[in-house]
Amino acid sequence: MTDYQVVIVGGGATGVGILRDLSMRGISALLLEQGDLAHGTSSRFHGLLHSGARYAVKDPVSAAECIDENVILKQIAAHCISDTGGWFVQSSEDAQSYVEQWIRGCAYAHIPIREISLADAYLKEPLMSKDVLRVFEVPDATVDGFKLVWANAKSAKRYGGDYKTYHQVERLILDNKRIVGVAAKNLVNGEEIMVHCEVVVNAGGAWASQIVGTIGVPLDVICDKGTLLAFNQRLFQRVINRLHPPSDGDIFVPHETITILGTTSEIVDSPQENQPREPEVKRLLAMGEKLLPNLMGHRVIRAFAGVRPLHREDSEVPGSVEEGREVSRTFVLIDHEVHDGVEGLISIVGGKFTTYRLMAEKVSDWVAEKLGNTAPCSTAKENLMSEIPQDLRKQALRLLPCVAAEKMLERLGDDAEEVLTKIMDDPRKGQMLCECEMVSVAEVEKVASDEDSHHLADIRRKTRLGMGTCQGAFCTYRVLPLLGLENKKFDPLQDELKRFINQRWKGIRPVLWGQQLRETELTRAIYASILQLNENPG
Repeated sequence: MTDYQVVIVGGGATGVGILRDLSMRGISALLLEQGDLAHGTSSRFHGLLHSGARYAVKDPVSAAECIDENVILKQIAAHCISDTGGWFVQSSEDAQSYVEQWIRGCAYAHIPIREISLADAYLKEPLMSKDVLRVFEVPDATVDGFKLVWANAKSAKRYGGDYKTYHQVERLILDNKRIVGVAAKNLVNGEEIMVHCEVVVNAGGAWASQIVGTIGVPLDVICDKGTLLAFNQRLFQRVINRLHPPSDGDIFVPHETITILGTTSEIVDSPQENQPREPEVKRLLAMGEKLLPNLMGHRVIRAFAGVRPLHREDSEVPGSVEEGREVSRTFVLIDHEVHDGVEGLISIVGGKFTTYRLMAEKVSDWVAEKLGNTAPCSTAKENLMSEIPQDLRKQALRLLPCVAAEKMLERLGDDAEEVLTKIMDDPRKGQMLCECEMVSVAEVEKVASDEDSHHLADIRRKTRLGMGTCQGAFCTYRVLPLLGLENKKFDPLQDELKRFINQRWKGIRPVLWGQQLRETELTRAIYASILQLNENPG
């Protein structure tokens, strides 16, 4: 049995944020995650760094939290954030009375807003609907969830924090109503482990109720599924929001060369129900056309869905169809000693990706007090990633195309030196294996050799391999020789390939029309015919 002061269950943004915070305070902590880091809700969202303006009317507490964290994250995680700015746009269908409420709400939450003239707005965003009455600028931005989660994990590790992916917590261990550890299973090799600790932090997100349920503790978490669409081009240069009460299909979020339209809200029974469906796609497109006419004429490359973990006690209308929209987006800390008589157990539920650091700070304050640790939180002051040395940046720019070099440095940080050494030893390894996301052979080799890389999907989350316009059609098969020659830990390569392509297919299937259908037929020809990955090759 291994000893730590704290075990954190859940490897999303909040979990790794807690690991970093505790580690920086000198508290020994282990994070256990049943999949890869950021494989759940923390990567299945629109990638919006909220200004808080979306919640200014209905949820002023969340609005204030968001604007404060927006400012902090732009400072400590600049390499993960694109400071695009955002607009809230009033159309002829949006009530003027709501606009006035919204302006007052933004002022109350200290969210800076500025009205933009329509002439200036159409000059900057020519595709925007001409049915617009007013435009307001807010400090929205976009954030790369994968990059931010891994940056937190690496920072935590520098301070002595530890994490294990593909370790599923099977049960919490109680001794006379006190938590003394957890029992977990390594899903890669089947090994069972026991970890002794003084405190367990339940940061399981949509799985939070299942974790505490292993000791009979109730926790009512709403699983609120949100579906989103990814387009193959940057339709807008900044985040565009409808200026009305939050609803489906009313946010466009640009990310580098693509745009994400979101999101729906549907209560589901479990976190596993994250399959996007055709009716949701059609509804998003219909609602999105209110901001961008002829949206159907633009190519959708995939649909995807995440499950938001919301706390049911915050619902104003329990059991209603609109329950997911009605629940507050602020977060709840539950001390299970107070609620259930179980000492050494806390759950964190709700919140936004934007407020993950604040959530981690409040949890870590609670844990530190329990453990008698008086070190203050310093996560709002120290950057997640050390500044890239200028000589390393110059070397990267000599060996790789400009954009590829910058992307690789942002993704890998201190580990970039290993990639550049590989390319210097063998210039062929500087070849772009994935042209869509500018991922080199050397970068894939380095990430594939990481101790916590077990599947092609793990490589995807670290490098964005297969997430571009072709959705893995032309880069996936190129990876296989690297895995076969360099890494014996991966599953049989044909199984890995099938699993990866099927994951891509899950998001492509609901948007099969036009150019996307034609490209999917080409992908099918490559993998099902040439590589014979169909279930019955004969």
